Amino acid sequence: MVTLSIVSLGCARNEVDSEELAAQFATAGFDLIDQPDQAEVVVVNTCGFIEAAKAESIDEILSAAGQRPDGSKPVVIAAGCLADRYGDQLASSLPEADAVIGFDGYPDIAATVRQVLAGVHPPARPPVDRRRQLPLFPVVRPGPAPVLPAWIPSQRHRLTGGPMAPLKIASGCDRTCAFCAIPVFRGAFRSRPAADIVAEATWLATQGVKEVFLVSENTTSYGKDLSRGTLEALLSDLATVDGIERIRLSYLQPAELRQPLIDAIATTPKVAGYFDLPFQHASAPVLKRMRRYGDAQSFLDLLGRIRLAIPDAGIRTNVIVGFPGETQDDVDILVQFLGEAGLDAVGVFPYSDEEGTRAAALDGHLDEEEMRARARDVSEFADTVTAMRAHDRLGDEVSVLIESSDHLVSAGRAGQQGPEDGMTYVRGESLPADRLQPGEIVTGKVVDSHGVDWYIDL
Repeated sequence: MVTLSIVSLGCARNEVDSEELAAQFATAGFDLIDQPDQAEVVVVNTCGFIEAAKAESIDEILSAAGQRPDGSKPVVIAAGCLADRYGDQLASSLPEADAVIGFDGYPDIAATVRQVLAGVHPPARPPVDRRRQLPLFPVVRPGPAPVLPAWIPSQRHRLTGGPMAPLKIASGCDRTCAFCAIPVFRGAFRSRPAADIVAEATWLATQGVKEVFLVSENTTSYGKDLSRGTLEALLSDLATVDGIERIRLSYLQPAELRQPLIDAIATTPKVAGYFDLPFQHASAPVLKRMRRYGDAQSFLDLLGRIRLAIPDAGIRTNVIVGFPGETQDDVDILVQFLGEAGLDAVGVFPYSDEEGTRAAALDGHLDEEEMRARARDVSEFADTVTAMRAHDRLGDEVSVLIESSDHLVSAGRAGQQGPEDGMTYVRGESLPADRLQPGEIVTGKVVDSHGVDWYIDL
């Protein structure tokens, strides 16, 4: 058996893709191992979102292709978003990759790797704009698409253990944000049939998963291209899956978040009171140039409605600093908003041009040094306000899914904490004699905080 390792970069959606690919390789007779430096084949599932992610993907391919101490060199396959976005351009500029395989090649990827092992190097295809592969209007889109990538219900090989797993509910995006190239290589929005999602959640439960993290490029759009089915109904269906104890939503577009979904999150059993809201900025002029909607006050009003329904809701956001045309007044508006919003986690990113996006052609680009200085200042302020929010949690009773435990400490996440939003630690003196096990859900009181991390007593 040929040993094969998959290196998954980027977001949780890529993690699901990697596990779907792993299922195909396992079925085709490859021996899956988790040591890339020992595998005969290394598949790098790349990220192509922003410049830093692309650079990391290329570095990983180069690292995997290096000669090993014993003189051997593995076969290296570039897959994922970067491979799909640049196709034959990536293949010609990065000969260290033995094959570049985009989403179209996923259904036959195991056979393609066998060809490469036999010395046949299939050509990479030219890049395509996947938005053009489906009708503009969701209601007239045809049945399951053969690409983006092919859905393989319940055929997934977990590459990482643990009681939490991402679960993809859709692919692609119909929004036209000026800074984002994702719709070009992920394509138009496509909801996954609810029955397939529930079937996969049921399978994940048999693998010891207690929390499913619903991921997509735009979760609030789920169901708009289905003849029947809404996100609220999907949550209700998932709540009936035995073994799944927590359901978490990711990437809720603020402009699309309506009261019925807020109410469903508040009232549906097992659904975490957690809101991942990518505001991206708070200044109306900047948001308009981004081709997004809203302003500081409308966002504060939305947060007020969320907290009216779920007073202890966990809320995170991402913001972009240094977008073309941004002024210091715009930055001041953003900082004031972050100070008033009381968010649990804030990701701050300096703007970077992406090929083919509207933003890259805008005037008013900032000096690189100025842009990074602004991002640094906003990030430091965000760290302060999120630490204050964590401190405000002292005395709250929270439910924590334990993800790791040893003789020193047990750690996990409360319902209000997403995968990248900090951890909750069970204080040693309150641990039971037989310790906690990953997958257990415990209830305790927050007694201390450090940054965005919480400490609880049981």
